[in-house]
Amino acid sequence: MAAPARSPLARPLPELGTVEGVRLGSAEAGIRYSGRTDLMMAEFVPGTTVAGVFTRSKCPGAPVDWCKAALPHGVARALVVNTGNANVFTGRAGVDAAQATAAAAARLVQCSASDVFVASTGVIGEILPYDRITKALPDLYTRLSPLSWADAAQAIVTTDTFPKAAVREITIGDTPIRIQGIAKGSGMIAPDMATMLSFIATDAALPQSVLQQILSEAVDRSFNRITVDSDTSTSDMVLAFATGRAGNAAIEDAADPRLADFVAAIRDALQELALLVIRDGEGATKLIHITVTGAVSDASAHKVAMAIGNSPLVKTAIAGGDANWGRVVMAVGKCGEPANRDTLSIAIGGVWIARHGMVVQGYDETPVVEHMKGEVIDIQADLGLGNGHAEAWSCDLTHGYIDINGSYRS
Repeated sequence: MAAPARSPLARPLPELGTVEGVRLGSAEAGIRYSGRTDLMMAEFVPGTTVAGVFTRSKCPGAPVDWCKAALPHGVARALVVNTGNANVFTGRAGVDAAQATAAAAARLVQCSASDVFVASTGVIGEILPYDRITKALPDLYTRLSPLSWADAAQAIVTTDTFPKAAVREITIGDTPIRIQGIAKGSGMIAPDMATMLSFIATDAALPQSVLQQILSEAVDRSFNRITVDSDTSTSDMVLAFATGRAGNAAIEDAADPRLADFVAAIRDALQELALLVIRDGEGATKLIHITVTGAVSDASAHKVAMAIGNSPLVKTAIAGGDANWGRVVMAVGKCGEPANRDTLSIAIGGVWIARHGMVVQGYDETPVVEHMKGEVIDIQADLGLGNGHAEAWSCDLTHGYIDINGSYRS
């Protein structure tokens, strides 16, 4: 399959530094692709805590099961990620591949296999040739470096047209803290937990329980608010690693005021990564920002916002620059959440088109049409029923999505 053209919404990688206690690297293992890296490994210093959020798919891949089983131990020494093969729906062979990969990395790092986390992304239903991974790991391990974040970001992509990363620097008390993360995702994105794959590391010292609470809440505010195509991957996971090398004072409660800046930075970094995924939505040319207010609850508002973001009719109208606000009304009405035609109001680009069930008198479509030509499209729906509020992000639906997915296995 030929590589798709770089997304017009792409963003360059930020300047990536190091996270003390993390070494990583990439290699060409020939799992599916030729002439490109498809294997990434990271090593973490002893004592690194780990948190994770995983797909809610009822047909998860073997790596998801492996990581969910390893997570209660609360510590991590290594991460191995392959692309090109999702290791999903492969029965016992999938379990064997995950176990063999973890065992091979554990021998190199000199740790228990349960301290190794594995992730796979790519085609479903094909046996993962894990011998190619285990054969490549020893040489890759000798080349791990604290500086190889950009290489790692590139190694985990599949149909992505650009690598994705985010960096934040804050303090806990007087101690400088660094947060750095990478993500991959372009299609099969309606996470219901996370994006396809994302890995975040920090040098903060945090117990696993605190890290888990912070990560779960941040994922809910970021990766759980995006959709490309309404399809939830079998392989989704977000993992966060805290090496403790910054040496900040011990904190045992996620609500501790000393963690306020850290919590905000994690949320902000994950939000940036989530929006980069939408900017790389397969065939995308426009980013859609959806705000729903006046719902009966925040949860209801979220469902309405995702219904708008998932509507093929809304997405194709935006792709064509058509200010067809009636499709937004349709999406609100179909999603099964409380709504009332006579209290519903719709705005695009900050211009209120309909108020309380009727078109605004004297409505001029000109500024809305102009807004539709832009890179970011803002849609607002006020249900007029309560105080529920939510935001979501999506992208348009173009023929490029068909081109990419129609030839994905070629």
